[in-house]
Amino acid sequence: MSTRAPSAERLRDLALFRRVRDRIDREYAQPLDVEALARGAHMSAGHLSREFRIAYGEAPYSYLMTRRIERAMALLRRGDLSVTEVCFAVGCSSLGTFSSRFSELVGVPPSVYRRQAARTTSGMPSCVAKQVTRPVRNREVPAREPQLA
Repeated sequence: MSTRAPSAERLRDLALFRRVRDRIDREYAQPLDVEALARGAHMSAGHLSREFRIAYGEAPYSYLMTRRIERAMALLRRGDLSVTEVCFAVGCSSLGTFSSRFSELVGVPPSVYRRQAARTTSGMPSCVAKQVTRPVRNREVPAREPQLA
């Protein structure tokens, strides 16, 4: 059994995808879209989406929305901003899309999360609350049972 080292081109591409991911992490509240991210990496949007998914297990837009929802969760736990203010603070331009995506990832609408989080995370250090309440992308799609032949 032989193991091949990744090609120089593949390593270069992985470094580009890491820079795209880092940009999303830094600029999640900015108006970002896959086309803008692809231009910054000097590749097509389709190529970026396909290869980013292979490298990180999700498409760039899904990764961006997960970061935005994580930040929204932290802001909602603070309790001093309305859901609408949180929506715009994390870079979403549509309250409806934000609420739908939040509900998909977290399991409850942002207003319900805000009420529940105030009770469940009170007195908890913010770093622990962030880890405990982190959205799990696998909640979006129910796990399928393996098919036995």
